[in-house]
Amino acid sequence: MPLRIDHTFRDALAAQQGEAGRPLAGMWVCSGSPLIAELCAGSGLDWLLVDAEHSPNGLESILAQLQAIHGYPVQTLVRPPVNDTVVIKQYLDLGVQNLLIPMVNSVAEAEAAVAATRYPPHGVRGVGSALARAARWNRVPDYLANANSTISVTVQIESTAAVEAVADILKVDGVDAVFVGPSDLAASMGLLGQQEHPEVRAAVEHCLAAARAAGKPAGVNAFNPDTARHYLDNGADFILVGADVALLARGSEALAAKYIRPGGGTQASY
Repeated sequence: MPLRIDHTFRDALAAQQGEAGRPLAGMWVCSGSPLIAELCAGSGLDWLLVDAEHSPNGLESILAQLQAIHGYPVQTLVRPPVNDTVVIKQYLDLGVQNLLIPMVNSVAEAEAAVAATRYPPHGVRGVGSALARAARWNRVPDYLANANSTISVTVQIESTAAVEAVADILKVDGVDAVFVGPSDLAASMGLLGQQEHPEVRAAVEHCLAAARAAGKPAGVNAFNPDTARHYLDNGADFILVGADVALLARGSEALAAKYIRPGGGTQASY
């Protein structure tokens, strides 16, 4: 049984940087629902981020979402709650091929993230392929020898320390891309909730420029359309522009505003 080893997020980004390339647009999948994940997978977006850092996702729900998304032509990244060797091992064994590692603040932390995805002697990933969906329970020929080529690693830059170290983080072998998180970055700068602040934007732009100089892709989270366009114009290679839960929250609020009178009861507005 072959595994799609030439179609990681790393490969999609490499193709994007070709002559006919364009930035890759994606969305967060935070509901924990395989049904919602499948709905999003068929949207036509380039990539999805299944989140387990700030969302109610455990191993079982991530597995179900991977299975639901699998038949669609969309890249799927999964973000673990922490840069931890054991957690990363479990995600890889589930069949996660593209990881977004949060809160990577230094070269050492980036190196640890990469090592967690590699079997010895190149890393510290535990060997359990006979038990794991990743190798289709040892139905994938030579999985152990080829596993590294089936995995991409993107690390998150979301603190002032990470911004200061970004050029060196980008040099780490096995870091395929960086992704800037303006919300936590703003908080670390003493600007909690001010993702649009000029100093935050300048820090994001610094990271985009560093990635461009290093020849590696860089992405950013930007729900505000004007901000998203600004970062795309400044060289972002991939971007997250919405979330399933945010779309449902805003959409349901719009329905309430349309049909519910401020003082109670319903109103016709159609």
